[in-house]
Amino acid sequence: MSRRHFEVTPELMLRAYRSGLFPMAETRRGDRLYWLDPEQRGILPLDGFHLPRRLLRTTLSGLYAVHADRDFAGVIAACATPAEGREDTWINRDIERLFTALHHQGHAHSVEAWQDGQLVGGLYGVVLGGVFFGESMFSQARDASKVALVHLVARLRLGGFQLLDTQWVTSHLAQFGAKEIPRNAYRARLEDAISRTATFEPSPDPDVLHAEFLRLAKGE
Repeated sequence: MSRRHFEVTPELMLRAYRSGLFPMAETRRGDRLYWLDPEQRGILPLDGFHLPRRLLRTTLSGLYAVHADRDFAGVIAACATPAEGREDTWINRDIERLFTALHHQGHAHSVEAWQDGQLVGGLYGVVLGGVFFGESMFSQARDASKVALVHLVARLRLGGFQLLDTQWVTSHLAQFGAKEIPRNAYRARLEDAISRTATFEPSPDPDVLHAEFLRLAKGE
């Protein structure tokens, strides 16, 4: 982990992700970014995602309208907002600026859960080749971020992605099958996946998505 001694640009961010690094700020109000390269890296296997039946029912119920890239800035701002049990975050103004720039370049995407016209949950991350680097998620309504995650995994599978990087493994992610792998193993997977061609489709066919949800629930 090293301190920033130069201007961080979106292009530098992409080079860092290709090398297996990712940035974080120490605090929301901090003005320095740090590059992290953990010995154990969190991933969520796309072919081993665990979708509980109850969450499948919620996903299919229409409780939340799920969209991609409708309000990227709103998602990252919500992820940066302190919440109960998370009084501070690692997303400072530089992080917001850089990821928003990557979004405008087509390298960063959000998946959002909406209810009654309000953004109530979602996540965002970076796309390079066949890799989705998950960054952060938030929820202001029950299961909203979980539904967004289900939609993300379905979209990645349909789009030909090979790797979903979660950086760390939390108890929240572990319930879906997230696991840690050693740094060398991660870099080997990264090198292979990033060379692949994949497509992040913001608006896939609803029937195709529905069928993919069912396959996830069956563990296929």
